[in-house]
Amino acid sequence: MDAISEIRKRRLALGVSLRELARAVGRSDATLSRIERGRIRPSYELVQAIMGYLEALEGHAAPKLTVGEIMNRTLVTIDSAASLTTAAQRLESGAFSQLPVVDGGRVVGAVSESGLLRALGDPGSKRARVRDILESAYPIVDEGFPAEMLPALFGRYPAVLVARKGELVGIATKADLIRDSGERRSGDPRGTSDAGRWRHGRR
Repeated sequence: MDAISEIRKRRLALGVSLRELARAVGRSDATLSRIERGRIRPSYELVQAIMGYLEALEGHAAPKLTVGEIMNRTLVTIDSAASLTTAAQRLESGAFSQLPVVDGGRVVGAVSESGLLRALGDPGSKRARVRDILESAYPIVDEGFPAEMLPALFGRYPAVLVARKGELVGIATKADLIRDSGERRSGDPRGTSDAGRWRHGRR
């Protein structure tokens, strides 16, 4: 569940008034009220401050799941100069639905299965290259980025790239987040094999 949607529930469970919480995090009652009602989207820092205060009252700090814990560690990319046939083969061989496009170590965009299929349906696509059907690049986040903040990004992008000290180390998709949530609910946080877990497959 999104941390923002939990604020009111946890606050009421603790018997904390809106005014008390607002004072604790240095915001007005009205601002906190709008956040709880979903009228405004608070910054990551404010969410952390609110949750930290509530967790301190609960007597423990809940463990934070990070994107590094759910990401696909096998990052497959493709060059923008590659042919559409090569892109199709790479998507098919890895059972992927999207690939980051990287030129000289720099992320320049992405290619998706749907975009590729549309292009291949064009009779004039024989000489086309990946750069001709390039889509927007996926955002890059640090491996310590909170997984609870991913839904906001997945509302705009099908995947996010994960970096460690500036170097790409993986990719995370909606399926990775959903799978991890399911495993945790079932009491088996790593219930799948590495081969099945670390593929950014049909998303």
